Amino acid sequence: MTEAMSRWDWGIIAAYLVGVVGLGIAAGFLRRRGGEGSHYFLAGNTLTWPVIGLAMFAANISTVHLVSLAQTAYQYGLVYGNFEWMAGFTLILLSLFFAPLYLRSRVPTLPDYLERRFNRPCRDVLAIVSLFSAIVIHIGVALYTAAWVLCGILNIPPDATVLGMEALMLFIIALGVLTGAYTMLGGLLAVVWTESVQTILLLVGAVAITLVGYIKVGGWSELAATLATHPHPLAGQPGIPESTGNFLSMARSASDPSGLPWYSVLLGYPVLGIWYWCADQTIVQRVLAARDEKQARLGPLFCAFIKILPVFFFVLPGVICVALVQQGYFEGGGPARTADAYTFMLTRMLPMGLKGLVAAAMLAAAMQTCSAALNSSATLFAYDIVKRWRPATTDHRLVVIGKITTVVATVIAIAISPLFGQYTTIFEGLARLISYVSPPITAVFLLGVFWKKATGRAALLTLIIGGAIGMVLFALDFWKAPITAFLSGNSPSLAGAFAWFMHNVIHDFMLLAFYLLVVCCGIMVVTSLLRPEPLKEEARPLVWEDWHEPLRGEAHGHALGNYRILAAAVLATFVVLYLVFR
Repeated sequence: MTEAMSRWDWGIIAAYLVGVVGLGIAAGFLRRRGGEGSHYFLAGNTLTWPVIGLAMFAANISTVHLVSLAQTAYQYGLVYGNFEWMAGFTLILLSLFFAPLYLRSRVPTLPDYLERRFNRPCRDVLAIVSLFSAIVIHIGVALYTAAWVLCGILNIPPDATVLGMEALMLFIIALGVLTGAYTMLGGLLAVVWTESVQTILLLVGAVAITLVGYIKVGGWSELAATLATHPHPLAGQPGIPESTGNFLSMARSASDPSGLPWYSVLLGYPVLGIWYWCADQTIVQRVLAARDEKQARLGPLFCAFIKILPVFFFVLPGVICVALVQQGYFEGGGPARTADAYTFMLTRMLPMGLKGLVAAAMLAAAMQTCSAALNSSATLFAYDIVKRWRPATTDHRLVVIGKITTVVATVIAIAISPLFGQYTTIFEGLARLISYVSPPITAVFLLGVFWKKATGRAALLTLIIGGAIGMVLFALDFWKAPITAFLSGNSPSLAGAFAWFMHNVIHDFMLLAFYLLVVCCGIMVVTSLLRPEPLKEEARPLVWEDWHEPLRGEAHGHALGNYRILAAAVLATFVVLYLVFR
C-alpha cells in the first residue's frame, strides 16, 4: 500500500516513451519506400480487419477512459459504461450500411464523400467541423487528462497551486510534442503501428489494476454486498449520491443523480454514436484505408467485440475503489475527489513495476488518440482544404502540408486543452460537447445514405442551422455561471427563466441531442420536399436503393468471416449484456 513510484516504475515509463517514438519514426522511414500521398494519409489502402478493429479501438480509447470513466464510476457506478456498450450497435451500422458506400467511392475523407453525394459547400462545412473535433475533442481532452494523471502520480495538485498549473502545462506540452513528432514523420502507418502496441499495453495495464482490485475487494458477491450496505464515501458532497446500492446497474431512472436515465441513453446515444463511429474522420479513416470491402466490414465488428471490455476494465475499477474504501482497505480513507480515483488506486494498490506499467498504459492511451487525430487533421486539411482549392497540388506537396498541419494542430490542442478542467467530470464535458456538434452531421449522413430525395441544398441548410443552434447551446452551457450572475444582478425574472431552461433543456444533454436531431431531420426533409433536386449521376452509387440492399451483397466468408453472421453475434452479445446488467 505504498504510494511512491520506484526507479523501476519510472524506468518502465521512460522505456515506453523511447520505444513508441522510435517505432513511429521507423514507420516513417519505411513509408518513404512507397508512394507519398496515399501511404502517408491512408497507409496505401493496405489495412486488414484486425488492424482496422484495433486501430479504431485505439483511436477511441484515451486517458479520458482510464481516468474519467473511473471518476464517473466512483461517483455514479457503471451507468457511464453505456457509452461503451452502446457503441457496439453503431459499429454494426458502420459495418453494414456506411462502410460499403465509403469503400465504393474510395474517398480519402468523409467531407469528400459529402461533396460527391451533395455539393462542395457541404464538404467545406464538414471539413471545418471535423478539424475542430479532431483538435479539440480528441487531442485536447486526451492531453489534459494524461497531464492530470502525471500530476496525480507525482502528488502535485494540478488545479490548486501555481506549481500545479505549471506542471500540468509542462506535461501537456511534453506529451503533445512527442506524439506530434512521430505522427508528423510517419503518417498513418506510424499511427497504426504504434496504436497496435499501445492498445496491447493499455489493455494489459487496465486488466492488471482491475484484477488486483477485484481480488482485494473479495470477488463479485462481496463487491455487490458492500455497495448495497454502505453509504457513499463522499456522501454529502454536491452531486454525490447517498447510496451505492444501484452502482452495478446500467439502466437508471429519471431521478438518478447521474443524469443518465435509460430513455436518454436509448434516444440520445445513437445521435452521438452515429456521428462519432460512422461519420467522424478520426475514427473512420481506418475504414477508408481498408484493403477491400470485406476488411472494411469486418474491422468495425471486431472493434465492437473489443468494446465489451472497457466496462469491466475502465469503468469497474472506479466501483471497486468505492467498495474498497467502504471496506476500510485504504489507510486514511479514500480519494478526496472523484477525479483522483484511478491514480489513487494506481499509487496505493499496485506493487513496484506494475505501477510503472499501468502509468505507461495511461500515457499510451493519450498518445494513441492524439496521433490518430493529428493524422486525421493533416488528411482533412490537405485533401479538403488545400486540394479542394488547388487541385493541381502534387502528392509530395500535400505530404509537406500535412506535416505542417500536424505541428500547428499540436500547438492549438496544447493551448486549448486546459479548458476542459471546468467540468464536473472530463468525460461529461466531452459528451456534452459532442451532443452539440453531432446532431446536424448525423442527420445529413443518415438521410444522405438512406434517402435518395435528400438534396444538397437541404443538407447545407441543415449543417449551417443545426451547427449554429449547437454553438449557441454550447456557449450557454459553457458560460452558464457568468450568465446567471449577470442576469441575477439585472433581471431576476430573466435569471429564473434562464435557470429553468438550463435545468429542463440543457441539463439532460443526451435527450437534448435527440431533440436537435429531430429538428435537423425536419429541416432536411422539409427543404428537400419543398425544393427538390435530381439525384446526381455520380451520387447514385453513394446512396442505398433501400435498407435491405447492403444486406444482400456478397458475404465474402464463412462463419464469423461472414459479416452478416458476425453482426448478428455482436448484436446478440450486447443484448445479453444489457439484460444481465439492466
